[in-house]
Amino acid sequence: MLEIIDHEAVREIRFARPPANAFNMELLEGLNTALAEARTACQAIVLSGRAGMFSAGLDVPELLGLDRASMLRFWEAFFDAQALLAASPVPVAAAITGHSPAGGAVLALYCDYRVMAAGRFRIGLNEVQVGLFPGPVIYGALRRLVGPGVGDRLLSGGVLLGPEEALAVGLVDRVVEEASVLSAALEWARHMNSLPPRAVARTRALARADLIKLVGALGTSDYEAMNEAWFSAETQSTMRELVERLKKKS
Repeated sequence: MLEIIDHEAVREIRFARPPANAFNMELLEGLNTALAEARTACQAIVLSGRAGMFSAGLDVPELLGLDRASMLRFWEAFFDAQALLAASPVPVAAAITGHSPAGGAVLALYCDYRVMAAGRFRIGLNEVQVGLFPGPVIYGALRRLVGPGVGDRLLSGGVLLGPEEALAVGLVDRVVEEASVLSAALEWARHMNSLPPRAVARTRALARADLIKLVGALGTSDYEAMNEAWFSAETQSTMRELVERLKKKS
């Protein structure tokens, strides 16, 4: 479900779970292991996906089959990934190679730098459209990037943006042609590696302290609250309708 590719001192962690690189428990556990290992194995990290798809977010059809205990462990793993990205001691770039709704956009929020493919692709936190409550941590991470006014509008409406729109509001940092996304992310990572490492490390720690504190404050009660929301009648009904629509399209 993941491919690990070393570009000299930069480690690429590529989502490889076709067709949508959707997050299930196995993918998240693999990602968390890969992020933990990368802390001491490289000087920078690039998260990437396949051409046309970074990640479609949660694997809703599979997750709907989980019981409450299993779903609780999923939330813990999902936020562990966010915490590992937030506190990464080495710079992290997201090579957003295509569509990146919901959970895909969430992980990108915690990277230092985001390069997105130009064209028809969409990115954003559209959780409310499928009956999900994003929660205060994801809300805070989004507002940190785009500001409160834009963040409120995007999150409350579940808005998906095109690449140029995302660039204009600060959700991504650069837009390039699809074939150049990975190389642009690697270029940024190598530039960061060329800077004095102690100065970079101390400055990143200062700049990201609020993000680390935000995700680090989560505990069991927060995961249980998310579980209650997940198993609510409204959310379950909306997501099952979504799955049925997707089945008809396939």
